[in-house]
Amino acid sequence: MHQDRNKQRAKMAADSDPESEVFEITDFTTASEWERFITRVEEVLNDWKLIGCRVGKPLEKGEYTSGTWEENSQEISFADFKFSITHHYLKQESAENDGRDELEEDAYPLAMQDLLCINNDFPPRAHCLVRWFGVREFVVISPGANCEAIISESKCSLLLSSVSIALANTGCQVPLFVQIQQKHRKMYSGECQGPGVRSDFEMVHLRRVPSQYNHLSGLLDIFKNKIGCPLTPLPPINISIRFTYVLQDWQQCSWPQQPPDFDALLAGEVGGVEFGKLPFGACEDPISELHLAATWPNLTEGIVVDNDVYSDLDPLQAPHWSVRVRTAENPQCLLGEFLTEFFKICCRKETTEEILGRSTAEEEGKENSDITQALSKLTEPSSAVPIHKLSVSSMVHSARKRIRRHRRVQESPLNNDVLNSILLYLFPDAALDKADVSEVRPPQHSPDRQSEDYHLYNQLKSAPSDSLTHRLALCICMVNFHHGGVRAVAHLWQEFVLEMRYRWENNCLIYGLASGPPDLRCCLLHQKLQMLNCCIERKRARDDGKKSGASDGTRDRSRVVPEGAGPAEAPGKSWDSWSDSEDEFFECVSDTEEMKEDKEEAENRSRSKPEGRLQPHGTHTLLNTQEPLYIPVTQEPAPMTEDLLEEQSEVLAKLGTSAEGAHLRARMQSACLLSDMESFKAANPGCTLLDFVRWYSPRDYVEEQVTDAAGQVEVRGELSARMKIPGNMWVEAWETARATPARRQKRLFDDTKEAEKVLHYLALQKPSELTRHLLPCVLHAALLKIKEEESAEDLPSVRNTLQQISSSASKILRHPNPEFKKLEDVISQLTAVEAVIARARSLKAKFGVCGGERERDEDGDELERFVSSLLEEPEVCVSGAGRGPAGNIIHKLFVSSQRAALLAPMEEETPRSGGSDDRKAFPDFPPPAGREILLRTCVPRPAPYSKALPQRLFCVLMREEFRLAGAFSSDTSFF
Repeated sequence: MHQDRNKQRAKMAADSDPESEVFEITDFTTASEWERFITRVEEVLNDWKLIGCRVGKPLEKGEYTSGTWEENSQEISFADFKFSITHHYLKQESAENDGRDELEEDAYPLAMQDLLCINNDFPPRAHCLVRWFGVREFVVISPGANCEAIISESKCSLLLSSVSIALANTGCQVPLFVQIQQKHRKMYSGECQGPGVRSDFEMVHLRRVPSQYNHLSGLLDIFKNKIGCPLTPLPPINISIRFTYVLQDWQQCSWPQQPPDFDALLAGEVGGVEFGKLPFGACEDPISELHLAATWPNLTEGIVVDNDVYSDLDPLQAPHWSVRVRTAENPQCLLGEFLTEFFKICCRKETTEEILGRSTAEEEGKENSDITQALSKLTEPSSAVPIHKLSVSSMVHSARKRIRRHRRVQESPLNNDVLNSILLYLFPDAALDKADVSEVRPPQHSPDRQSEDYHLYNQLKSAPSDSLTHRLALCICMVNFHHGGVRAVAHLWQEFVLEMRYRWENNCLIYGLASGPPDLRCCLLHQKLQMLNCCIERKRARDDGKKSGASDGTRDRSRVVPEGAGPAEAPGKSWDSWSDSEDEFFECVSDTEEMKEDKEEAENRSRSKPEGRLQPHGTHTLLNTQEPLYIPVTQEPAPMTEDLLEEQSEVLAKLGTSAEGAHLRARMQSACLLSDMESFKAANPGCTLLDFVRWYSPRDYVEEQVTDAAGQVEVRGELSARMKIPGNMWVEAWETARATPARRQKRLFDDTKEAEKVLHYLALQKPSELTRHLLPCVLHAALLKIKEEESAEDLPSVRNTLQQISSSASKILRHPNPEFKKLEDVISQLTAVEAVIARARSLKAKFGVCGGERERDEDGDELERFVSSLLEEPEVCVSGAGRGPAGNIIHKLFVSSQRAALLAPMEEETPRSGGSDDRKAFPDFPPPAGREILLRTCVPRPAPYSKALPQRLFCVLMREEFRLAGAFSSDTSFF
């Protein structure tokens, strides 16, 4: 109520006030939306410093193609309608004083000078406005991304008026275009203003070519009528013509890609050669079209005749030929398909049992549990199982029997022939006798191990190219593509795991793995297989009683084992007794009095008789007894894979930073030190910690010269300062260490336990996890394959691209969990490189550049350079036009295509001797797919006494397009 009363009082007061009518006057000085739009355009032109006269260097031939084009863009608005204003310009070195001194106030704008330039006609790679109008710098105003096109005539006129006003207000001499009509039509109108001159840029676009303008004569009539020159002899018109011919049918060019032998693959006749190599090449011709552009530059009206009756424009007589190739979009490439299909498995989540079928999932689950829990079953009391059958081998063999009994042959994704071929390729040692199999050593590195390609696995974290892991990756890739997909992969992996267990049970080293601890530079799966191989080596050393330095489970500090191991060591006693399956475990240490007495007796025996001596340590003697100091036989430290190292690091980190945690951490890390101390005590009865430090850590044994009471100088040794710190771990370990030789110690590396852990890990791998492990190996193999194929073609651009791909793949694969999107990008890049090499082979086959087949003469070298240029550049000039070596081949290709299209037999080519009748019946070239005609002149306009200004008309005639792009200049001072 209060507010209503106040409003009524205010209204009455306003009515009674005679001056209140002042507020109803409209303020016409307020800027409208149109004026704000013009002001905004002017501000952008000022920000880009496009005001005033532009000075540029003369254009060089081909600079529009070879030069660098740059652009700036901003968003502007007309009321609620969004526009994008973009500045395109050719980057040139600034012409500081080249033309400023000679610059006149009424000089033509730079764009008008470019209208008559003939050095950059028909650029193969440039903005459409550059091709049509020949300008090196221009500004375009186009509707925003989500805005409708400017179609109505009134809106187009409003925009052009805005452009004209903005150019006049700012003095900008850069041409400014406005995009009108639908965007796909590429319709532009624009204007360029200079001192006393103006150029209007106009365009006509039709779907069909009018019959009266389907030749040069009709287009000349349009041009003459448009410029309306009143001079009676008309100044000469410069004409440039380009006809483009398209070759799509390659009748006489066989595709060089050899198709794979699908019959052999499907029939299972697969050998090591097929499985050891990745396929390569395109399944279709990657070159879909060849565009020949025949150009007649700098003609005049009287030189050439082209009308609706007759034409002088024969492509064979054209002075300039240029060629560009159009590649097939996403050609099907064999290597790319293999990689893509392999990568798809990484995204799946099914387990092996789910993939192979639900019907056998429970049975196989039980059987797998029989395998992975074999040791647990051995310790379970069972009265129904005889004692002699309680062994790992019997448990595993019974499980394997049940697996093969339940799996029907017809349900197996891989038939037996294919599976046996794969297994024979993976394990070639399986073809040998059992006696020989046990002696087979893993293959040594190939002779080219010093090459950069061999060590690519370090960069990609994959596996050496001659390793079992590398071959397994290739087999998985091939099986996935040719033999049943993911089900075949799951089947092969199951058989592979069974083979690994068989080799563990039978002490057969795994073929294709280097001896030694796991290589942390390789992928985790390769490390796991190396770990299993280490376990087999240790088991063989115990079971066979051998004393080889690399596989007997011992560690020689000097890495030299002399013949006749130590004089005090009884042969046949040190390692042969360490082969009993029941006595090899020393984990269960009892604290009973009986065990203590046994230990005391063992120590007493060790004092009287040294054990586990390897060799004397030079001329060193024990400090107390002056007996020779012997290097003991010690245990090899436990090898570890990267996941075990991470687990150990996590456990040690969880102990905290307290004194108790630090002490416990030190004890956990000193297990190897304690074992070496016990071995040293057993080999050197009566030794001290000083003796041990002299051998184990010589830097911690400090010698100094001391003069005794008699004045004689003697050398005395003592521990270093860090060894004297109270609570030092070395001192505590020495006090607790017993004199026990390595063969009687608890094993630092329990090969049986570690082997079962590895086999359990392998059995639980899903196909997706397996492919993620093997993906670095597959990418490694793909890179090697592409490098091999590229070396035959010699493509520098491909080599540079491969280096970039290797670098990016290395960064991605080093990550614990690489992103799938980035891996997809790497595969896409490899596929693109494969397509480039396939294009090179296709072009070389078409132009007869086939290595040794053609002798190295001048024509051959020229053809090779021509083909290389076609791969690198958007358009290549043909030396000699239709009369050069490349031109002759192109001509023959067109002739063959024409005869095939007109169903003319190729036998007629020989009797045809170039007669005119034959040539008319079977033209060598098809009708041009596109005709471009450029008309230029310089005439006074609009009056006879006006300045002579450049005029230009660019005409495009195609089957479904007719475009005229004209730039018509006029004198605004004298009209």
